[in-house]
Parts: sequence; structure tokens; C-alpha cells
Amino acid sequence: MAEKRIRVACVGNPNCGKTTLFNALTGAKLKVANWPGVTVEKVEGQTSYEGFSISLVDTPGIYSLTCYTIEEKVTRKCVMDDDIDVIINIVDASSLERNLYLTLQLLELGKPVVLALNMMDIVKERGMEIDLHRLPEMLGDIPVVPVSAARRTGLDILLHAVVHHYEEGKNSEYILKYPETIENKLAKLEVMMQANYPTHSSVRWHAIKLLEDDEEVKEEHPITVTNVVDRSYEKEIIACKYAYIEKVVGEVLFYKSKKAATTDKVDRFLTNEWLGLPAFLCIMGVVFFLTFAVGDMLKGVFEAGLELFSGSVRQALCAVNTADWLISLVVDGIITGVGGILTFLPNIFILFLALAILEDSGYMSRVAYVMDSVMGRVGLSGKAFLPMILGFGCTVPAIMATRALETEHDRRKTMVITPFMSCSARLPIYVIFSEMFFPDCAGLVAFSFYLIGMVVAIGTALIINRAEKGKENDSLLIELPEYKRPNARTVCIYVWNKVKDYLTKAGTTIFLASIIIWFILNFGVNGMVESSAESFGAVIGRWLVPVLAPAGLGMWQIAVALISGISAKEVVVSSFSVLFGVANANSADGMASIIANVQAQNPSFGPLNAYCLMLFCLLYVPCVAVIATIRKESGSLKFTFGLMAFQILLAWLAAVLVFQIGSIFI
Repeated sequence: MAEKRIRVACVGNPNCGKTTLFNALTGAKLKVANWPGVTVEKVEGQTSYEGFSISLVDTPGIYSLTCYTIEEKVTRKCVMDDDIDVIINIVDASSLERNLYLTLQLLELGKPVVLALNMMDIVKERGMEIDLHRLPEMLGDIPVVPVSAARRTGLDILLHAVVHHYEEGKNSEYILKYPETIENKLAKLEVMMQANYPTHSSVRWHAIKLLEDDEEVKEEHPITVTNVVDRSYEKEIIACKYAYIEKVVGEVLFYKSKKAATTDKVDRFLTNEWLGLPAFLCIMGVVFFLTFAVGDMLKGVFEAGLELFSGSVRQALCAVNTADWLISLVVDGIITGVGGILTFLPNIFILFLALAILEDSGYMSRVAYVMDSVMGRVGLSGKAFLPMILGFGCTVPAIMATRALETEHDRRKTMVITPFMSCSARLPIYVIFSEMFFPDCAGLVAFSFYLIGMVVAIGTALIINRAEKGKENDSLLIELPEYKRPNARTVCIYVWNKVKDYLTKAGTTIFLASIIIWFILNFGVNGMVESSAESFGAVIGRWLVPVLAPAGLGMWQIAVALISGISAKEVVVSSFSVLFGVANANSADGMASIIANVQAQNPSFGPLNAYCLMLFCLLYVPCVAVIATIRKESGSLKFTFGLMAFQILLAWLAAVLVFQIGSIFI
């Protein structure tokens, strides 16, 4: 007998534990793509129960089905899709008042809804109790299942409810009744909807949206309603919903604790007007100290493995009389380029692990809140700082996160400043040059570029705002979720996905870049050359030397490395390895060899030059993946190229300024 199939949408407010529950239900059986027509990430997973094959879709977190952002539009379109059989509404049980507004809207769709009460442990900690018999009664007798996404409890009961609620079909008559005036209008609109769209599955919800004067609904299902809808009834409908929510909470929630929650106590410090920002900087400082201190202890294993592997491959190729050029390509090009990047994997792992813990604990939302006053002065809300924070990991999802901003102007403005945040791809550059030229304070030097990136980003936004004669933005309204113990499974999935992306990049982009760099350094107009100084790379680099010289970067090798870095920022490091023939640039011997080679070309090249090089790498154009994402998200080739030109000019000016002023004192 063939398995029956159920398609389920997981819907909930941001920070309700939706993604953690989704991961707990599906495990590693995930499929990632984009929603049709937009670049918002679409994650699907599979599970099974009682002979049913259950396909789950993880939707972007939203507060209501009223659309302002791309994520909200995507979620609404998903839950209304006829392919969705059941909706799992994940609710933070400790914040029923906030979460139930979305629940009431979902129930109006008429589709089977199962309520998953998550974070019941917090409810218990706060000294509260929820009447699990009365709650479903007041929500139209829908299944209400207490679960713990973090502890993976209640999952079988949840799937059981999904299966049996699916078999029962649509929800019965909706329990919330509006005032008679509104109900009469809804009845007329429902008749009109059924007459014009007889196969429509969410007639009542659409009727309500027509009364709310929802522009998107009017465009998708146009009908003449002027004789029924004389104005927008949105405020009255919202008021009715919140009045009913208050009634529900009053009947099902008991024994509310009078003592302050742990979250409130911690937030008195972390979100304090004066202490919040220093606390954030201290936390990030600790993160980068661990990235260097712990990462450097682990990277010795990778260095030894790379050295052994490189030597073994060279011996094996020599043993079978392989041509010298092929040995050079494999060992000096591919292994040196790719392998050199892999030695930074411990540093990358520590950084992603720290960011995952901070995100899953609920702290990152506090950062946006703390930065709201600063961002408001530059014409942006604190919400714009969230993509900037994501930029510490990777700029691609950070640019995609700008969709959460409400206007196209704010989205583009945030796209301009987000690339200045130091992504993980820049970390290998900071690690190697800081340890080469600033061995006594490498971690502090690297951390300075994260601070500089934030300062430049905010400063750029301020200049744009002043040029536009803008005003301070409205205050940010943002949910601050409960602090919770990071879920090990969620953290592991996040770190593994990021590390996998890093390894994939090493195996593709950096692999190809290493081959190209080897080629342009070993071939010239007359074929293969004995000295890289006669190569195509040297010719290209020498064209740029006069431009880069005022910034202390007047070496053709540096010019080639910077050009290569546009493919992926890590390639700057692998380029130095290939350019100077160093098998393992991240080892002590490799660093010493690079310094010796650099100073043989330019004896005056020292810490100031290295600092300007890292500064240039921070500010100039991001990698091609980010450029492509900016083009897709902005929808403008002109904007994309204009941004690239601005970043190159800014990087050059900043590096020149630092080098020229620094040269006076050093």
C-alpha cells in the first residue's frame, strides 16, 4: 500500500522556536531552495508517521498575515497555497498574548490548524500554568500539543495530531464573532467571493481582508465591493481580535509569577542605555579572542597534515616521472592554494560556533535594540543592524536579510553599508597578516577591523542621510525573546552548514582561482616562464602599482592578490601562498618565508603596510557571490556597479590616508 502524503507548513512568530522544532522533526533531511519569484530561502524537510509521508515547509517568521515585507508575503502565499494540507502554528507558550494574534488569523483561513505550544519550560519557570483543556475549546477545538523543540519532547503527539486533524478535514465554524455590523458585511462578501471564485478555499479570510482594504487581496481577487465596503474596518477587526485574545488569556493562564524573570534581570544590563553597547563590544571581543586563542591551538594539526600531504603528493608525482609543470600545478598551485585556506578552518569553526550560540540564546535581537538609537540618527532603524550582524558570518545572507526592511530606500541603503562588516572570508587575511606583523597583539589588531567596519558602515549611512537631508528614523519596535539555553542540535546544524559552505568554496571557487593564479604566474607572452616576474600576472600587477603605491601597497604581487580576492576573499591568502611559493602560509615557517620574500621585493614593507593591506581588503569590493546577490536584491545593475566603484574608491582613500599619516610617525 502506497504511503499517503501530507504537506505541512510550519508557521509562527520570530523567535518562537519554529526552526528548532522544524529541525527536530526533520533531522538532516532538508532541501534548500528559493521560493518561486523571490530569493527568500525555502527550507523543506521530510518525516513520516503512521503510514503517512509528511513534507514540512519552514516559513519565514511573521507576526501577522498582513504583508509589509517580502518574508511576510512569502509566508502568506505559502499558507494559502492549496498544496498545504495542515498548518502547524508554533507558539511561544510564555507569550500567548503576542502569539495568538497570528493564530486567530490562521484559523480564519479554514485550513486544519494544529497548535504547538513551545517553550513550556519557561512557563513553568515563571510560575505560570496553562489550562490545556480550555485553550483548545476557545480556539474552535483545534489540537493543542505541548512540545519542547529543544528537548525533542512531544513530537510524536504533534505528528499524531497532524495526521488525525488532516483526516478530519477543515476546522469547524470559527469561534470568534465580530460585531453584527461587520458580520453582516462579511456574510455579503462571502457570498460575492463564492459567486466569483467558487473553488476558493479561504472565503471568510478573504472577506475579512476586503473589509480591511488589503491592497494585495483586492489585486489577486478583484470584485466590486463598493456597495458593501464603505471604508476600512481594519482597526475594528484588530480590536476584536485583541479583545478575544485577552479573554482567552484570562481564562487559560494562571498563577503568573510576580518575581522578575531571568530575562528581565539580564536585560537590565545588556540593554541598558549606557552599558548595552560596551557589553556588546566586550562580548564580540571575547569571541575574537577565542577565535584566535583556541583556533591557533587547533590549527597546528591541520598544518602538520597539510605539510605531510603536500610532501607525499610531490614524492608520488616525482616517482612516476610526472612533468615538472604538472607537479608545480598540483603542489604549488592547487594544494598550496586550497590547502592553505583549509588551515584556517579551526578559526572559522570557532567564530561560527560563537555566533550560533549568541543567535540561539536570544542575544542578537538585543543588539538591534541597543543599536536602535545609533541607527536612528543615520536614518535607519535598529532593524537594519541585523543584516550587519549577519555580515559577520557571510555577506550573502546579510544582503538577503535586507528584505525585512519596509522600504526599497532603506533596503538599498543597508545594502551599501552591510559589505563593510568583516565576513568570515576576511578572517584568514586578518589572521595571517596580524600574526606575521603584529605577533604580540594579533587578536587585538584583527578585532580592530571589525570595529572599523562598523564605524565606516554607520559613518557612510550618516553621510548618505545628511546628503538626502533625511531625518531620524522612527523608534524600533522589536520583540526581545526569552533568553534560553542554546540548543545543541540547532547550533550543530548551523555550524555544520556554514563550515560545509566554507569547504565547498575551498573545493570550487578557491580551487579554480588557485589554478588561474598559477597559470598567470607561470605563463607569459612567450609561454611558460622561469620567473614569475615575466608572467602575465606581473604585467597586470605592474599596471596597478602606481595606483596602489600611495597606500603602501606598491607591489605587483599585492595587486594580483587583491584582484584574485574578488572571486573569494580567502583567495588573497592563497594567492600569497602561490605568489611566493609557500606550501603552508599559516605555519610559522610559512609566515617567515612570506615576510622574507615580501621584504626582498620591498625592504620597507612593514606593519604599517600590512595594516593598510588588511584595511583595503576590509573596504574594497566583496566577492562575486555578494555582488551577484546585490544585483538580484536591488534589481539594478547601475546600483550594483555604482556601489562597487564607491567601495574601491573608499578603500583606496582610507588606505592612502592611514599610510601617509602613519608614515609621518613611524
